[in-house]
Amino acid sequence: MGIWIAIAIVLFVLGSMMALKPSGIDQRLDHLRMTARRLQLNPKLVACPDWIRGKDNEYGRGMLGQYGLVLDNVKLPLTRYQVLDGYWRPDSNANSNVNNVPPQANPQANFSLDKVPLALPASIEPFVKALLIKSNSIVIYWEDIAYVRPVTNPHYQQKMIESDLLVLKTQLEAWALQMQKKRQS
Repeated sequence: MGIWIAIAIVLFVLGSMMALKPSGIDQRLDHLRMTARRLQLNPKLVACPDWIRGKDNEYGRGMLGQYGLVLDNVKLPLTRYQVLDGYWRPDSNANSNVNNVPPQANPQANFSLDKVPLALPASIEPFVKALLIKSNSIVIYWEDIAYVRPVTNPHYQQKMIESDLLVLKTQLEAWALQMQKKRQS
């Protein structure tokens, strides 16, 4: 009888340890976000802003990855863009609140990036939702969990994370410079 109790205790302990282990998708997502942090992309998991189509294609529903790049010596206008058919389109929904920005600071319709293609890696581009530009930062909203999920990205390779994120960072910098040039002219 004592042996059965010992076996039950051992199985209980092993089962508890197995339950504590994070899933493969969580480990991949953690690696993606840690790599982004190392590249100074400042990743966050945020509630979907009310001006972005999130879960089930409804505005403001679900959670999204927010990857922001802070740019030194740059002053950009408060602007929002959404993805339409692989191109940036200005968001004209000025009635919604952007990350606690006061109502008097509503984003202006800015056409600097209008109809500019995303030009991101094929593993990232389908999951990009929106772009927010404010002051000295540029923020991209995307479903980063879809990037690491085997069902939505069957060609996921861990060794490609850093190169994909470097392309994303370079593109964010290019878009910010393009906006700054058009603003000055």
